[in-house]
Amino acid sequence: MLILGIDPGSITLGYGIVRHERNTVTYVTSGCIKVGKLELPQRLRQIYVDLTQIINQYQPQLVAIERVFMHKNASSALKLGQARGVAIAAAACQELPVAEYSAREVKQAVVGYGNAAKAQVQHMVKTILNLNGLPAADAADALAIALCHGNNAIRGNL
Repeated sequence: MLILGIDPGSITLGYGIVRHERNTVTYVTSGCIKVGKLELPQRLRQIYVDLTQIINQYQPQLVAIERVFMHKNASSALKLGQARGVAIAAAACQELPVAEYSAREVKQAVVGYGNAAKAQVQHMVKTILNLNGLPAADAADALAIALCHGNNAIRGNL
């Protein structure tokens, strides 16, 4: 089963795909969709187009995305929510089920500690997936989301 994890962002959106087979998990791909300098409508369009292309290329069966948390800046939180909605729409248009996890749930599943730092998440993702180097922070978060979802799927918690 291929799982696409998404770390939503209105400037940089992280994505990561892992393959879960029985008790084995392997890295497939990861990266970032960077749309920083565009106006918001064009950023949202680019997120949708790029994410749809990734879905069509890799054909994941499941999608997991991080839930929006309250942000200090209301404007940033709204933009993040819009980017998250576009990502969910890209998955839904491909008729893929979408699961949502809080940052705390993801960190707990991957690091074992719900308040883990980004560097700890990166290190554990590198270790779990046997990567040669640390993935970019947003891509590591997306891979962690996919790993969290895979663990829930294996345990039958879906």
